[in-house]
Amino acid sequence: MNNKNIFSSDFTLGILGGGQLGKMLLAVTRTWDIKTKVLDPSAEAPGRLAANEFQQGSLTDFDTVYNFGKNVDVLTIEIENVNVEALKKLQAEGVEVHPKPEVLEIIQNKAIQKQYYYDNNIPTAPFAKFNNIAELKLAIENKSLEFPFVWKSTQFGYDGMGVSVIKNASQLDLLNDGECIAEDLIPFKNELAVIVATSPDGNSVSYPVVEMEFHPTANQVEYVICPARIEEEVAEKARKIAIDTAKKLGSTGLLAVEMFQTKNNDVIVNEVAPRPHNSGHYSIEASYTSQYEQHIRAILNLPLGKTDSKVGGVMVNLVGEEGYTGDVVYDGIAEIMSMPGVTPHIYGKRETRPFRKMGHVTIVDNDIDKAREVAEKVKQTIRVVA
Repeated sequence: MNNKNIFSSDFTLGILGGGQLGKMLLAVTRTWDIKTKVLDPSAEAPGRLAANEFQQGSLTDFDTVYNFGKNVDVLTIEIENVNVEALKKLQAEGVEVHPKPEVLEIIQNKAIQKQYYYDNNIPTAPFAKFNNIAELKLAIENKSLEFPFVWKSTQFGYDGMGVSVIKNASQLDLLNDGECIAEDLIPFKNELAVIVATSPDGNSVSYPVVEMEFHPTANQVEYVICPARIEEEVAEKARKIAIDTAKKLGSTGLLAVEMFQTKNNDVIVNEVAPRPHNSGHYSIEASYTSQYEQHIRAILNLPLGKTDSKVGGVMVNLVGEEGYTGDVVYDGIAEIMSMPGVTPHIYGKRETRPFRKMGHVTIVDNDIDKAREVAEKVKQTIRVVA
């Protein structure tokens, strides 16, 4: 156990990124009176108000990240796109960094991440790597790659960006050029996720399997349902694979493992995220220990919290409506707050634009099917407009 005095002291936790995930991490550090410093490129970052110190600056610039990290005791992230070389130098000089830079380096590039799965016997979809779109087109001409397939940019993709299902040749010219992978399109029953928390001393816990429903065009998570409405045998398999993935990667802190349940009830890994994740937002209201508290517990080597759910939970993402850009208005928020078991979370972004994540709503109920029905009403009632 960590014997350092981290509470009400000069001990400093650094967070790279001050977006909504950082803001929700800071709710925990404020509760426990842990001193924090946050670095984010935006002067309007949602986490700026809750941090003890806020610094505006690039997360990908070596000097900025290195100089920021020199003045903290433990450094963590809320976004993957950060300068890994700076983290390696900080780690070598004695700063605790979680997740480890070596793990982050694997995850930052989807081709490297996928190859790691293959090399370590982690089940995943077959794939091929291409240096550019021209190489990909040549593979199609040579019939070594066939439609349909899933195209992914190897770097900088998020919230559905940099991912497309390619069904015909006309779609190829719409893709961004650069290094990419093409994955087999796997017929699946469900998209699942499991969050695993691991502390530096090797203790580990996992959360229940959640079921994710995606927006049909934006390729963003629309609903997260916990517990997933799947067979117990499949749930056990998913949890086992997630724990195995975290162990093989050597991750510390949280690792969210996104998976597919195939038509044959196999479970394969899609992608991982080494940080708090959209699939764990429900845990603030529904779990004994929220994913944000768990991440802080894990990276500070504190005892890990209970991961069981107190109640069934459904999370609804609040994203900007199509056709609206400007100062945000949450139309219908009072109506949803009158519904039992409904809690909105507003991230603090003043400007909305189409499909931008602006908040989420959690719906809790002992009956998960009833919670899902209320979630549908919430989705139909609240609109993020300008």
